[in-house]
Amino acid sequence: GCFDLLHAGHLALLERGRALGDVLVVARNSDVSVRRLKGEGRPVTGERERCRMLAALGCVDHVVAFDDDTATEVVRRVRPHVLVRGDDGRRHLPEGPAVRAAGGRVVLVPLLGGASTSCIIRRIADRRPAAVGGA
Repeated sequence: GCFDLLHAGHLALLERGRALGDVLVVARNSDVSVRRLKGEGRPVTGERERCRMLAALGCVDHVVAFDDDTATEVVRRVRPHVLVRGDDGRRHLPEGPAVRAAGGRVVLVPLLGGASTSCIIRRIADRRPAAVGGA
């Protein structure tokens, strides 16, 4: 994932991922990859900072960066037993076949409503505060 502005949605996803296995390896898009996927102006936070933030979380064991649009090559190398992704409504996950070929499974985790980097950026641009108790 991009993990551009670390937020509660990311934390919930990572904690759920860690609960499903013994070791959590986070595959993180490089700056070049984020820019290609999200457009100019992204990432907001550089890849070294994003890596440090992720690595500092107690639930994360390793962080791996990749330049491609998908983490398929990382999945082929790491061969995870479980690939955890946020359930954003996509039914096609390009990494799925590589996980299943290695005998693993894909788990989709429900996303927290309103907890996305794009939503946070829009709130900042509109000068709107977060909802009370929400993201």
